[in-house]
Amino acid sequence: MEKPDVDYIEGLSPAISIDQKGASRNPRSTVGTVTEIYDYLRLLYARVGRVHCPQCERAIARQTVDQMVDQILTWPAGTRLHILSPLIRGRKGEHERVLEELRRSGYLRVRVDGAIFMLDDQPVLEKSKKHNIEAVVDRLVVGPEAAGRLAESLETALRLSGGTVMVEVPGEREVLFSQNFACPDCGISIDEPEPRMFSFNSPFGACPACTGLGVTMEFDADLVIPDTRQSLADGAIALWAKGTSGFYQQLLEALSGQLGFSMDCPVDELPPEMVDTILHGTGGHLLKFSYENPYGRVRHYEGREFEGVIPRLERVYRESTSLAVRQELEEYMSSRPCPSCRGQRLKPAALAVKVGGMSIAQLSALTVNRALAFFSGLDLTLRERTIAVQILKEIAERLSFLVNVGLEYLTLDRPAGTLAGGESQRIRLATQIGSGLVGVLYILDEPSIGLHQRDNRRLLATLRRLQQLGNTLIVVEHDEETMRVADHIIDIGPGAGAQGGRVVASGTITDLIDCPESVTGQYLSGRRHIPVPDRRRPGNGRQVTVKAARAHNLKGIDVHIPLGLLVCVTGVSGSGKSTLINDILYRGLAHQLHRARRRPAPCDGLEGVQYLDKVIEIDQSPIGRTPRSNPATYTGLFTYVREIFAQTAEARVRGYRPGRFSFNLPGGRCEACRGDGIIKIEMHFLPDVYVPCEVCRGQRYSRETLEVKYKGKSIAEVLDLTIGEALVFFEPIPRIRRKLETLHQVGLGYMRLGQPATTLSGGEAQRVKLATELSRRSNGKTMYILDEPTTGLHTADIHRLLEVLQRLVDAGDTVVVIEHNLDVIKCGDWVIDLGPEGGEAGGRVVAEGTPEQLAAHRHSYTGHFLGQVLDGARRYPHLPGGS
Repeated sequence: MEKPDVDYIEGLSPAISIDQKGASRNPRSTVGTVTEIYDYLRLLYARVGRVHCPQCERAIARQTVDQMVDQILTWPAGTRLHILSPLIRGRKGEHERVLEELRRSGYLRVRVDGAIFMLDDQPVLEKSKKHNIEAVVDRLVVGPEAAGRLAESLETALRLSGGTVMVEVPGEREVLFSQNFACPDCGISIDEPEPRMFSFNSPFGACPACTGLGVTMEFDADLVIPDTRQSLADGAIALWAKGTSGFYQQLLEALSGQLGFSMDCPVDELPPEMVDTILHGTGGHLLKFSYENPYGRVRHYEGREFEGVIPRLERVYRESTSLAVRQELEEYMSSRPCPSCRGQRLKPAALAVKVGGMSIAQLSALTVNRALAFFSGLDLTLRERTIAVQILKEIAERLSFLVNVGLEYLTLDRPAGTLAGGESQRIRLATQIGSGLVGVLYILDEPSIGLHQRDNRRLLATLRRLQQLGNTLIVVEHDEETMRVADHIIDIGPGAGAQGGRVVASGTITDLIDCPESVTGQYLSGRRHIPVPDRRRPGNGRQVTVKAARAHNLKGIDVHIPLGLLVCVTGVSGSGKSTLINDILYRGLAHQLHRARRRPAPCDGLEGVQYLDKVIEIDQSPIGRTPRSNPATYTGLFTYVREIFAQTAEARVRGYRPGRFSFNLPGGRCEACRGDGIIKIEMHFLPDVYVPCEVCRGQRYSRETLEVKYKGKSIAEVLDLTIGEALVFFEPIPRIRRKLETLHQVGLGYMRLGQPATTLSGGEAQRVKLATELSRRSNGKTMYILDEPTTGLHTADIHRLLEVLQRLVDAGDTVVVIEHNLDVIKCGDWVIDLGPEGGEAGGRVVAEGTPEQLAAHRHSYTGHFLGQVLDGARRYPHLPGGS
């Protein structure tokens, strides 16, 4: 890591940083693996799990030789048997050494790939093929007198193979016996349970069909034909419509002639069986047509069966060695639960081991709360409890920590990549609490993100407990309740960017409130506040309705979103807000309005979509992945700036066009650093060093380009202006001024035009996107969807953000906000509260109405806290060490 830019730090204890970065995007990472709970579960199942047959589900255990003999003797007398010792099971390579060892040991016969040969004349084995080889230990007939010989032969076979023996009744059946675990009825043998057997990240445990992912990718008919209102002639089959080649079109025309349908008929008007034939094949119909390829060569196709669009795409995907082709085809595929393991990720043998009647996959599918209840009621024998006591203690502690940080609604098999930033941060916090360290400096970056006020108090109690263990906690936070229970507060400011960077106040909350320069103190004291609107808008009388939303924990609910209002969607963490708004409402609108490929999560559809022209999701993802992207390029402002520079007298004399002033194009940029302004120097075992380019001195442009000035400033100097300074500089130019004004209004006046996108926080990136949308003219038929836009924002910034959102609504548009912040909720026109709890106990509409109506609802947690804010009485319960 790079060293901090300080002279010295005194009294620094070992530090652990728990920041906002998202959890691992690896699809193999789950809540269980991140918290290490799954590792303990694997150990538990390996040590005290009860093995069952994967096929008949009966409990099985190790078999002794006596048990094997007793079972075989129950077969009809006179049955001929071959006692076989399995030596090679499905392996390639040279196996001559194994056969030679058998000859030396005096064996006469061997069975190779199901056929018995004398060892002197066995067939030549191909190295490239997999083979099964069993030594024929004995041949005998079932009868009471054969018991002794049978036992000896079984012992010999078991010793030779290492614990397994196969008994063949020629021409009828084969039964596999094992000294380990084997089902006597089905003949299925299972290896000794060990921790790696229950790992979906190991080939020993992972389902071979999906390699442990739990899902497989399949071509989706709804993506292959995204718009069924189109005809085949108009390109209804999206992928085949892309190409310039006419082959597929002629193929479809030949099919239409054979089956008697019109190429100009919309797909949704064709008979369902006809559409099924187009997608999956003709089932015997032979086609005949000629095709002229792009090189003018005519090829004749006659007597060829139409294999179907989807089977053809599957074949191309399977056979293609081109990564680009496969990536393009994957756009038309959807993930489905693996048909082999049914989404449980593991091999049948692992799923057949049970504790308390549940497999490890079934246990992982429980929520944290239900898993805790399962372990508290687990019935084990004295021997099993003695073995598992320490494992169960570790599991219970970690589950309790997750409950304490408000994550009881998560399931252990929830993919880590689907967690919100606040959820992943609290998972890491729970993991750290479980470590039981003392004397450590913990640094937490806004741990309250994504938490409802009810859950926030549990989090604060958890942090206080961590401090009482003997640790120091430094919390970067905007949450008022956190500030009120803190022992010491440091306020940085007074403004943002160049106007900040100083310690404004340091001490107790009283010291902060008494400091006149502290903006934070002004809001805490009430000298400044976000006012409640004088009236609630009535809306335009129209609404979008989500019908029977049932994805994840939603209970088949109908939800009405009134249009022309600022709508807040609230509820405790895990109540289903993001599923309803992001996965169903946004995806459904984007699919219908913009032909987006991603389909909405399960519901019965949306009503009222005709009242909207556009849906825009404004999230906190970066505005660019490289330093070349910045606020000026993202908003389109830089295009106008480059045009102005190209119109200057000096640029016209030199023949410079707007492209000359782009740091992404050769010609105007500095070629030494290729327009980056910095050069990376790799230091191997030290962090990479970035130094300003020696040629352009970090200005990105060539010397000739920088000689062109507008109002005394070069293009590099303009990019170095803050948005506030640029607003004054470009005051006479309306199209630039309008974009700068919106950036300034959302509180970004301190940001520089050329500030690299990679240095922007999530909240800053979201506000840049908001400003970009604000600067566009609206027709009043747009829905904006924002997921917790107050993340990372000070109360003063929230004040400005609300003014921006209200402007969007005043223009006739609809703004839907998922939010926990009470200042935002109290300013909404309509509130939809989900719950009442998180996880399985959530997913219902608890209340809906104006903020005042919600505050009066007795069963709404949000309404309880909202009522205190609307009454102007913020009351905080006593927390250990709080105020």
